[in-house]
Amino acid sequence: MRLERPDQRGRFGEFGGAFAPETLMPALEALEIEFTNAWRDDSFRGELDGLLATYVGRPTPLYHADRLSKQLGINLLLKREDLAHTGAHKINNTLAQGLLTKRMGKKRVIAETGAGQHGVATATACALLELECVVYMGEKDIERQALNVYRMKLLGATVVPVTSGAGTLKDAVSAALRDWVASVATTHYIIGSVVGPHPFPWMVREFQKVIGEELKEQMDAPPDVIVAPVGGGSNAMGVFYPFVGMDGVDLVGVEAAGLGIASGLHGASIGEGSPGVLHGSMTYMLQDEFGQVLEAHSISAGLDYPGVGPEHAYFNDAGLVRYVNATDAQAVEAFHLLARSEGILPALESAHALAWIVQEASQLSGRTVVLNLSGRGDKDVQQVARLDG
Repeated sequence: MRLERPDQRGRFGEFGGAFAPETLMPALEALEIEFTNAWRDDSFRGELDGLLATYVGRPTPLYHADRLSKQLGINLLLKREDLAHTGAHKINNTLAQGLLTKRMGKKRVIAETGAGQHGVATATACALLELECVVYMGEKDIERQALNVYRMKLLGATVVPVTSGAGTLKDAVSAALRDWVASVATTHYIIGSVVGPHPFPWMVREFQKVIGEELKEQMDAPPDVIVAPVGGGSNAMGVFYPFVGMDGVDLVGVEAAGLGIASGLHGASIGEGSPGVLHGSMTYMLQDEFGQVLEAHSISAGLDYPGVGPEHAYFNDAGLVRYVNATDAQAVEAFHLLARSEGILPALESAHALAWIVQEASQLSGRTVVLNLSGRGDKDVQQVARLDG
C-alpha cells in the first residue's frame, strides 16, 4: 500500500533510513522537524504556491499528442513539465527547499547535478532568494551539458568539477555530501531527487507530488497508464504518488538500459541491481559481489546513476509500480520522433519513457497513456547532433 510518510526509522518498508556520518545526524533530525513544521504552516505553503503559480508557471499543461497518438494507435497525453521555468520539474523542489533554507536561517546552499537541470533550478532559486550557491558536477557531465553549466554561472552559482570516479552524478553526490559534512552549520544541501538519507526522499516526494495532483484535476477520468523515466526518480515519484494503488491505473517507470542490459553498461538499478546502502539510504543499487558500487551508464546524464530512490524500491517490491527499461539507441530514436511528430524536443531522460511507449504501442492499443515529459531537450541537442554526425 502507499505510505503517507516513512516510519520512525525513516524507512519505506525495508528501504530508506539515514546512513550518514555522525556529524550530519543532528542536521538531518533538525531538517525533519523544520520540514514537518513548514509543511503544516499555511504561510509557508501559501508562499510556495504563489511562487509555483507566478514564477514557475504551474499548473503545467496536459497536451494531447494528436499526430503521435494516431501513429501509435493510443491516446497519448504529455504532462508538460518541460514548460516549467528552467525547463524541467526540478524547480518544484528547489524553490521549496530554498524557502526552507531561509526558514532555517542558513545562507549557503550546495547541490549536485547530472544533466544540469537540478543545478540550474537550484541556482535559479538561490538567485531569487539571495542565497549563495555551489553546485557539484562530474567532469563528464560538464562536458556533455555545457549549456547548463553556463546557465548556472550566469545565475551566480559556482560550479565545482568532480574528477573522481567516472565523473558523473554518483561522484557529484559524494562530493556534495563531503562538503556538507564540513559546512553543515551554515549550509543546506538541496538534494535533487528522492534519494539520500531521511528525510530527503520523503521531503522531495512531497514537493514533487504537485505534478500528479495537477494531473488528477486535469483529467475527467484517471488514465490507463502513466509512464515516466526513472534515475533517482523524483519526476516519476511526483506523477506516480497520487495514483499509487488506484484501480485500473498502470504505473510504469523506465530505467536506462544504456548500451543494452547484457553489455553491463546501463543504469537499471531496480531491474538489474540488488539492495544495498548508497548515499545514505538502503535501496536498489548496482553493485558487485563484494558490495562495491558499479558505474552506471546512460546517454542521459540524469539517468546515469547506480541507485534509485528508496520509495521506488518499496513500490517495486510491493508490486505497486512496474519498472522496465529502454536503451540509448531507442531513446535517441524517440527524441527524433517527438521532434518530428509534435514539434517538441524532449529531454533524453523523457525520451527513454517515450521509447518504451513506442516499443509497447501494440500492447497499449486504444488505451489512454500519460507520459510525464520531465524536461525539455535543449540541453541534449548538441549531444544528439554529435551522434547524428
